[in-house]
Amino acid sequence: MITPEKIKVLYIDDELNNLNAFKATYRFDYTVFIAQDIPKAYEHLEAHPDICAILCDQRMPDKTGVEFFEEMREQYPDPVRMLITGYNDVESVINAINKGHIFRYVKKPWTDVDIKSAIEEANKYYSANSLLSNKNKELKSAYEELGKFAYNVTHDMRGPLLSVIGALELAKTMD
Repeated sequence: MITPEKIKVLYIDDELNNLNAFKATYRFDYTVFIAQDIPKAYEHLEAHPDICAILCDQRMPDKTGVEFFEEMREQYPDPVRMLITGYNDVESVINAINKGHIFRYVKKPWTDVDIKSAIEEANKYYSANSLLSNKNKELKSAYEELGKFAYNVTHDMRGPLLSVIGALELAKTMD
């Protein structure tokens, strides 16, 4: 029996206790990668391009979670981004939505239900976007093939039609 592949999740937080708790809690349900800083997060993204969901703490030493999401989105647009914060900072949430294009906002301390539902929803969103992207590629390829076919048909028909037109013109002059 083939077991389905676990959802790959990256969690970024500068607090080691949060990282260890997250990994210990969700290691049986998901493939969990953790990073205590942004460079380590990029290492995981480079090594595992099929990471589905990224959860990032808003308050990081070098840059905010919003700044990280905004920056990483250009190179890694596919993973679903979720911001985690313990602060009731409405401004950061608005920035996250507008700049980082986050999928969801999770408050610290999180509950197991909050995290699991966020990851499951992120996976559905990721899967739907992946399917849509693949279908768009197939459609583009089919459209290009149709264009080549139409060109070949018109090219192949042009020769005989020009011959018929030429014969008709010649017939007109013979009268």
